[in-house]
Amino acid sequence: MLPALPYQDWSETKDTLHLFLQMIGKIRLKVHPKLNHWWHVTLYPHVRGLTTGRIPYGTSGFEILYDMLDHTVTISRNDGESASFSAPGLTVAGFYEALFSRLEQLGISVKIVAVPYDNKSKVPFPEDTAPRAYDRKAVSDFWRALCSISSAFEIYRSGFVGKQTPVQLYWHSFDLVVTRFSGRAHPLEGGTQSDREAYSHEVISIGFWPGDDSFPEAAFYGYAYPEPQGMNQIKLQPTDAFWAEKNGGALAILKYEDARTTADPAAAILSFLNSVYDGAAVKADWPVEDLAHQHR
Repeated sequence: MLPALPYQDWSETKDTLHLFLQMIGKIRLKVHPKLNHWWHVTLYPHVRGLTTGRIPYGTSGFEILYDMLDHTVTISRNDGESASFSAPGLTVAGFYEALFSRLEQLGISVKIVAVPYDNKSKVPFPEDTAPRAYDRKAVSDFWRALCSISSAFEIYRSGFVGKQTPVQLYWHSFDLVVTRFSGRAHPLEGGTQSDREAYSHEVISIGFWPGDDSFPEAAFYGYAYPEPQGMNQIKLQPTDAFWAEKNGGALAILKYEDARTTADPAAAILSFLNSVYDGAAVKADWPVEDLAHQHR
């Protein structure tokens, strides 16, 4: 059963976790070879939390795992050497010092832009010494939710043979995402360099995010780029799902709590994801049959 994630009960802990994960993500961004659409920056679900996966480093490599059950961070090298520290009770500055001192201990030299990215906190990591909330149960509940959601997303991925992302967490926006591509180029005009890299081709994207101050509820979402005409007329499933507007475009929403409290949450999530893709792909004239996996 999916755990409850009431935003107001863990928002301060969520903000702490978000900043901690941004530091880890920035290390992957700095060291990993660049991949298309910024796939080299993301974090990935692990059986105990979130991981960078293996990051190449010289002739070897390393991994950073944020264990969301034991609430430890472990840096592991290919040769079996590792270093760990406990996260609860640390300030942002304390986490930064612990993380980078362990990297140095293992002979891994990395320099990041040590400020939050696109975050309400603007304080550089090494200078953020304010006490930070860290509710262990809330973090573990969030991870248990991500576990179940990741499984649903993997099932969703199995129905598509075209180019698509792995199930991955973008640490800047703190959302778990799967994006499918039609294969047709559609370069974005304007926006930032990262926006243009992300939206160089047609996409239909689905995701989950834990909420923020502007939308204080965990929710699933879906959208298409470029947005086809009549996108917000697509019939969504389950019936609790609805269309909203974000940045002038149509955004499909299914609140986490509405999915969680159904008789079969996994089925509710999958019905939402498939209704977004099926409707958007038809309206955008994607080669739906060619992109469907026939051997499930």
